Amino acid sequence: MSDIPKISLRGVHKSFGSKHVLAGVDLDIPAGESMVIIGGSGTGKSVLLKCILGIMKPDAGEILIDGMPAGKDRDAFLARFGMLFQGGALFDSLPVWRNVAFRLLHEGKSKAEAREVAIEKLRRVGLKAEVADLFPAELSGGMQKRVGLARAIAAKPEIIFFDEPTTGLDPIMSGVINELIREIVVEMGATAMTITHDMSSVRAIADKVAMIHDGKVQWTGPIGAIETSGDPYMDQFLHGRAEGPIEAVR
Repeated sequence: MSDIPKISLRGVHKSFGSKHVLAGVDLDIPAGESMVIIGGSGTGKSVLLKCILGIMKPDAGEILIDGMPAGKDRDAFLARFGMLFQGGALFDSLPVWRNVAFRLLHEGKSKAEAREVAIEKLRRVGLKAEVADLFPAELSGGMQKRVGLARAIAAKPEIIFFDEPTTGLDPIMSGVINELIREIVVEMGATAMTITHDMSSVRAIADKVAMIHDGKVQWTGPIGAIETSGDPYMDQFLHGRAEGPIEAVR
């Protein structure tokens, strides 16, 4: 395996007016590893993800993919990743199989080939073939999330981003989704980056964890070290304490 990280962030800054959301983020995500980024609401997790995807442009700093600037060939970069969105972000007017096969169809696969791949990926996330012809509105929240996961892996991406993957799900379904994500990332050998505030997701998905607060990575390390990190930010977040360096928004 190459020593060059799959994703590197070097001094990434992003402000909105006088509000400094990212204030010099440094982070490496090695190829084939699952990095989970945690932090409270408004700490910049989503902004960081949008900067990596190129949806937002950082004010300063560098974002590298395999050692190369992420924005150098945006189309080539976008073709290499899959994404599970927080709200599912399924197309209401398209049947499930077309949602899953959306990229494949736009890349020129025939409808028959794309549908076959979609049904295979639906089965991989625990959904039966007959779900393929339903519409998103006919599915439960947990099923919609599985369809979103099937879509994220349909094109066999090298990098998969997960944005709050268990939001809106009950604890049992959250556990199912977490297990699926972990299994699929390992099977594919993909590099994964997840943003979440759900500690059950962190423990289920992560190889490594990064804690963001005040626009910077306050602590990063392997999942097995979070209980003994010795970092006051991580310790307060992990145990949900009101007292500590993270001020509760009232």
